[in-house]
Amino acid sequence: MTALLTGAMAFSMMQLFLLGALGPRIVRALDVSPTVLGLTTTVGFGAAAVLSPLGGRVVDRVGPRRCLVALLAVAAGALALIGSAPGTGFLLAAVALGGVPQALANPATNKAILAAVPVERRGAVTGMKQSGVQLGAFAAGLPLAALAGAAGWRAAVWTAAGAAVAAAVWASRTLPADPAPRSAPPAAWLPRGTIAWLAAFSLLLGCGIASVNTYLSLYGAERLGLGPTAAGALVAVLGVAGIAGRVGWSKVAGVPDRARWLPAVLAVGAVAAALLLAVSTHARPLAWLAAVCVGVFAVAANAVSMVLVMQRAAPGRAGQDSALVSAGFFAGFALGPPLFGVLASAGRYGTGWLMVAGEFAGAGAVALVWAARERRAVGTGTR
Repeated sequence: MTALLTGAMAFSMMQLFLLGALGPRIVRALDVSPTVLGLTTTVGFGAAAVLSPLGGRVVDRVGPRRCLVALLAVAAGALALIGSAPGTGFLLAAVALGGVPQALANPATNKAILAAVPVERRGAVTGMKQSGVQLGAFAAGLPLAALAGAAGWRAAVWTAAGAAVAAAVWASRTLPADPAPRSAPPAAWLPRGTIAWLAAFSLLLGCGIASVNTYLSLYGAERLGLGPTAAGALVAVLGVAGIAGRVGWSKVAGVPDRARWLPAVLAVGAVAAALLLAVSTHARPLAWLAAVCVGVFAVAANAVSMVLVMQRAAPGRAGQDSALVSAGFFAGFALGPPLFGVLASAGRYGTGWLMVAGEFAGAGAVALVWAARERRAVGTGTR
């Protein structure tokens, strides 16, 4: 089951990693600007942010198996449409459809873990399945980018669509049947308590990560003089580092007292990564080190937040609580790239990376305040 959940997470965001990794080719083929490339991320994650609260309620009501099969089927459809896009409008519509699997991914996979995985293994399994997102980044940045170089970017996207169809069939035959649909707790559209703090942290974290995901490859091609395949490999390096970071830090987060402080610690590392990107035009190897650090620290922080959600989710609300934190993350992904895109279009990548460092610093401040409040609440027995 862990492998299937990992694959579901990979396909839920595959479209956006492909748009980032294949950005230089798509910009030329469809004659779109860097700002429009950033707008694809805004559309996809904006749709996911809006749909997430509803998606969490659907998962709580109908069960994770049905939702995971639907997630993979819709992801395949969105990828197929992206590969067929004749221009900007069609591309944006296809990306908006891809917001559906994003909205279902964390609620469905978290619900599956809570239903089938013992408490002592949930941190490790969560880290593995969250690493699926970075597995998707690796696949987009290396094998699929290489395929795009040999057969064209459309062929690479269609190949990913076919793989998503195969995963949907696998899920339908492998996952245990869901119980009969039941009434879910009342819908919650605004997070409260710990979930609100984690949503705010995820919003700022998402702003920074999305900018890196969307523009790292283009930055490598335009400012560091890398070829399209090498520029895509930057995304692949980030993906591999993110897998290691998510698996490792999620295991550490399995201990609640440690988990409380991890988001702030990881945010500090993310700030350092963004600063490395800001100076990498003067020392190009630093871009590769920065990609590793973004994966190990920034990307891993999102997996830790999911562990925290499952540790603190209200009974019967794991889907909705996961969805509300995910909505904050997706809103960050929608907001970050357009802001960065304005700077990228003006050639001001250095300023853009400094803005990313500021977003990560804001996430760290939110996490630090929450951890301090949490410690006081535990000390006084009011949590």
